[in-house]
Amino acid sequence: MIKPRMVYADNAATTKVDPRVLDKMLPYFSEYYGNASTLYKLGQQSHAAMEEARAQVAAVIGAQPKEIFFTGSGTESDNMALRGLMHSKQAKGRKHLITTTFEHHAILHTAQALEKEGFRVTYLPVDLTGAVDLQALENAICEDTALVSVMAANNEIGTIQPLEEIGRICKSKGVYFHTDAVQAYGHAPIDVNAMNIDLLSLSAHKICGPKGTGAIYIRSGLLLEPVITGGGQEKNRRSGTENIAGIVGLGEAARIKLEGMEQENARLRALQRRLIDGVLTSIPDSMLTGHPTNRLPGICSFTFTAIEGESLVLMLDMKGICGSTGSACSTGSLDPSHVLMAVGLSHETAHGSLRLSLGEYNTEEDVDYILQELPPIVARLRAMSPVWKG
Repeated sequence: MIKPRMVYADNAATTKVDPRVLDKMLPYFSEYYGNASTLYKLGQQSHAAMEEARAQVAAVIGAQPKEIFFTGSGTESDNMALRGLMHSKQAKGRKHLITTTFEHHAILHTAQALEKEGFRVTYLPVDLTGAVDLQALENAICEDTALVSVMAANNEIGTIQPLEEIGRICKSKGVYFHTDAVQAYGHAPIDVNAMNIDLLSLSAHKICGPKGTGAIYIRSGLLLEPVITGGGQEKNRRSGTENIAGIVGLGEAARIKLEGMEQENARLRALQRRLIDGVLTSIPDSMLTGHPTNRLPGICSFTFTAIEGESLVLMLDMKGICGSTGSACSTGSLDPSHVLMAVGLSHETAHGSLRLSLGEYNTEEDVDYILQELPPIVARLRAMSPVWKG
């Protein structure tokens, strides 16, 4: 039996660790394993490596190294931003949070938890392309608004938000601005000062770094109530012995991303265009979701009429192609993607979603293989569908 070609096209979910990142990490498991909080040389070697990584992470977004704090994930960073800021401002009567309807669940579920604690949350709508209505944002800000949280780019449909305009509105209204940049960090240019961003979340495993390591940017002088308390590491912002190997990996991944971002983005956009054009021309009743041009390089998201997304992903897997869908019965819910519902798609349309996200290791041959295998799979599933009218 001939083994099918393996094409990993789910880089928006996670990425393969870059060999250069792994090489940089390995000594910190067995050679430089000291606790960074200790005074002796072995521990100070770890501390020096951590501070180097802090500078590397900061450089990608134009921040100061002292404004970067390491966490265990992007999800933790999101929790730290929302819970930490809202709890710190509630004594001053500012208990209003503004976010959007199609944020990552790390934001949405945290916002819902804050509502149960007595905070007030406004969920802004987005248009069909996934863009936030700036006028609706400005109108939603009131006297007790403490924080606006809008993701830099959507993880499912790839739409990039107008961060500079959002930051300008927030600054003019005197409210803080947080962006979940887990999907965008290292893939799209971000300048926290030019965009008036006060808080930013990021994660290593989205940029060919290790899982289990994240960071949060906190503008200098901004005080947050700690979410994790203990020994006072990270200047009392986030307690817990630092994961030096993971932090070193994040720093190296950030350095590599910053160095090659422009060239790699151009390469990925060419592959993205090839895949999008190929899918839309070869498969009838298919639709691109998200903004047609203002989207992250590499993310290609579609819906197919009369197709169930989970079946499509499983059949692609049989051909060695890894993709994802917002509609998955295995999650225990028959509800379609909240992102696709937020942009105004019907239940039936949203159930037929497919995200193919290209990354550093994808090639033209990978795209051509997807274009070879995807159309007949869609045709086969439609032939079995009771709702396909063809």
